[in-house]
Amino acid sequence: MTRGASLGMMNLLSYLFVYRRLLLVVFALLIFLPLPIQLGTKEAECAYTLFVVAVFWLTEALPLSVTAMLPALMFPVLGVMPSKTVASSYFKDFHLLLIGVICLATSIEKWSLHKRIALRMVMMVGVNPAWLTLGFMISTAFLSMWLSNTSTAAMVMPIVEAVAQQIISAEAEVEATQMTYFNGATNPGLELDENVNGHEINERREKTKPAPGCSTDEGKISDKTEVEKTSITTTKYRTRKNHMMCKLMCLCIAYSSTIGGLTTITGTSTNLIFAEHFNTRYPDCRCINFGSWFMLSFPAALIILLLSWIWLQWLFLGLNVKEMLKCGKTRTAKEKACAEVIYQEYKKLGPLRYQEIVTLVLFVLMAVLWFSRDPGFAPGWSVLFSEYPNFATDSTVALLIGLLFFIIPAKRLTKTKPTGETVAFDYSPLITWKEFQSFMPWDIAILVGGGFALADGCQVSGLSQWIGNQLSPLGSLPVWLIILITSLIVTSLTEVASNPATITLLLPILSPLAEAIQVNPLYILIPSTLCTSFAFLLPVANPPNAIVYSYGHLKVIDMVKAGLGVNIVGVAVVMLGMFTWIVPLFDLHTYPAWAPVVNNATLP
Repeated sequence: MTRGASLGMMNLLSYLFVYRRLLLVVFALLIFLPLPIQLGTKEAECAYTLFVVAVFWLTEALPLSVTAMLPALMFPVLGVMPSKTVASSYFKDFHLLLIGVICLATSIEKWSLHKRIALRMVMMVGVNPAWLTLGFMISTAFLSMWLSNTSTAAMVMPIVEAVAQQIISAEAEVEATQMTYFNGATNPGLELDENVNGHEINERREKTKPAPGCSTDEGKISDKTEVEKTSITTTKYRTRKNHMMCKLMCLCIAYSSTIGGLTTITGTSTNLIFAEHFNTRYPDCRCINFGSWFMLSFPAALIILLLSWIWLQWLFLGLNVKEMLKCGKTRTAKEKACAEVIYQEYKKLGPLRYQEIVTLVLFVLMAVLWFSRDPGFAPGWSVLFSEYPNFATDSTVALLIGLLFFIIPAKRLTKTKPTGETVAFDYSPLITWKEFQSFMPWDIAILVGGGFALADGCQVSGLSQWIGNQLSPLGSLPVWLIILITSLIVTSLTEVASNPATITLLLPILSPLAEAIQVNPLYILIPSTLCTSFAFLLPVANPPNAIVYSYGHLKVIDMVKAGLGVNIVGVAVVMLGMFTWIVPLFDLHTYPAWAPVVNNATLP
């Protein structure tokens, strides 16, 4: 009887586990149902939708994009907003900007311009292990400014893996040569078997290289098996230092690909979500654009990058300043082997091609137009359209350059006539629509649209104002403490929830908080947005973390120890920036005229 009961209980638990997502969906819909039934106000009905969406986003009971469509269903049914109004919230200026940026990213990856930039920058830095790591971090961060952090990490990691394995192989070759010398053989000059090593590296690279543009977990898991077979079982770590070096290089790529995305509005989806939310909620501000964001975030990203490099060096290899300053002196055998791998990789790309040149020109042109539209310290080209102020935005520039990728020819298409004559009959553009579709993150576009709809619902229903009034007692706290508390909450939440979901959920709450305590909204929204990207602790916290973890060099505890230090550095630098160089950019000490005044607010 007891055994049968225990078996029945185990079967019940197994069924509950299998259907846990379904049960969570039903449970979330029912537990918050008293809000619209008992209270019946628009604020309560909007709060019901907000709580349900928050639970689904945090637990991923439904796919994030599916959850993002719930406001379009629930707001009309509950009487918060009409369906047509909700639908208009799902496509905004953000989506046009995203389309233009993805056109650029598609061309960069299609013609391997990203590889050329990364390898060239590493070659310029040098092959000393410390400087090599810094070179990879700088190149990865630079690429992440314009590409997604996922595709950047997926592109750079195979190169890093090849370099790491070549260093291990070179050390083995050195020891073998020394043993041969001591046993009586003569080999005064060490000559590495570059062909053999290069062949081995090429085999590993083919096995470990993720598919272009692929960021699925299935790809990462399949790669993990191959990498572990090649890089761990067949080329065992010869020393603890080798293992630490592999951990260091993996984490450098993961963290720098995220840090680099902080610097530009288009660098990460959280920045884009913030910009669209802010410009929609505060249309009279006109202070957040590509140039102003770069000026506030670039110093912070640069400091975080350098401090993270120092922290990771100390944690895994120790800081040997004397060794780091040996630039230009005689290189060791492993440094020569490392330099050879990078050089051979760069050599495979061949000379700079016409398609790469055109992509690079358009890339620079887009950046220049973004910076010069309204730089703030001087008139920009937007004054040419003074009759239509604020009509042309960063998305206008992105679309203009994006369309050129579909127009400018990449190569001629020819055919041979029966007479043997070769003639041109068409041309192929830099990118095609099919290639663009394979790179376009439609799931992010829907997720962001759902966030905009949720924010509009909070505003229309009056829930934002109600939240602001409830949070007004926080005005008695010092501003720096409020910023610190919100930054720590965001940083903790983004470790277990996706970055776009976190920022989309919190912006409608943080904006009324700032208005209620009569603090410039930028004071709270900027650090919260930056801290949303600080998901460094766990493999599941960020796609780049999962990619580098799949290579088999790291344990979860390694990421927790390293990520905790980087998180602390990130929050500290953001706090420093908010009270130093960011203040004069936006006059943060005064409550601006473009922000609404909340009644019954408690002044700080």
